[in-house]
Amino acid sequence: MTSTVSTTPFIPAPATPYQGDIARYWNEEARPVNLRLGDVDGLYHHHYGIGAVDHAALGDTADSEYEKKLVAELHRLESAQAELLLDHLGAIGRDDMLVDAGCGRGGSMVMAHQRFGCKVEGVTLSAKQADFGNNRARELGIEESVHSRVCNMLDMPFETGQAAGSWNNESSMYVDLHDLMAEHSRVLAVGGRYVTITGCWNPRYGQPSKWVSQINAHFECNIHSRREYLRAMADNRLVPQAVIDLTPDTLPYWELRATSSLVTGIEEAFIESYRDGSFQYVLIAADRV
Repeated sequence: MTSTVSTTPFIPAPATPYQGDIARYWNEEARPVNLRLGDVDGLYHHHYGIGAVDHAALGDTADSEYEKKLVAELHRLESAQAELLLDHLGAIGRDDMLVDAGCGRGGSMVMAHQRFGCKVEGVTLSAKQADFGNNRARELGIEESVHSRVCNMLDMPFETGQAAGSWNNESSMYVDLHDLMAEHSRVLAVGGRYVTITGCWNPRYGQPSKWVSQINAHFECNIHSRREYLRAMADNRLVPQAVIDLTPDTLPYWELRATSSLVTGIEEAFIESYRDGSFQYVLIAADRV
């Protein structure tokens, strides 16, 4: 990063002690897996990947460049995940506004602006993440269109009906789903589209598995069930148009990541829970009615 400009280093009300914990968690986070993947092309994500691994691009594991190629391949898969989310936002015009709730370092926001040419507003509890995203937008010369702010996603500073589209990309496990869907329903225009990609525990398994509990502990989050997402949407005028099980598509990402130098210790929990069916990776796209 070439310059830094600080955002407001506090969490606007209403804030809870838990939200303070999450803000501190992400303000202190500096995992190489997030930063090194973003260094590939300047798109810094905080989500996982989908799609088949291009083994031809990886080449021989004995190659001195293999690890660099592996990092690039992991990043390609996570950008493919963001592209899929954007695919489901529908027709977005240059004069529209999009909202990324839990925007991380802003990679998906940059991609959204590059695709649609519209304004993209991001909210995060982490001042460090907001600073990073805003500095990156300035470097790209798109700071007038792409902006991150320190904000509670349950109380976003946008007018009712202002957004044409909004999303959560692996960020909904930090909040109550009914409160979250109510806020998205408020900021979306009638006919606007909400999209989430998330990990959720499978109700057919019965209860969260030990693997899901490990993921919760690792990220200090509270993973919801797939049923809870659909119920919260139904209660808040969000009608699903697509529900896609991405579990088979995300396994290759995790299996490849587990062989890299970027392992964080949580890879086994993701792989085993996806394999035993206790955990699922889903995309849900819903229209505001």
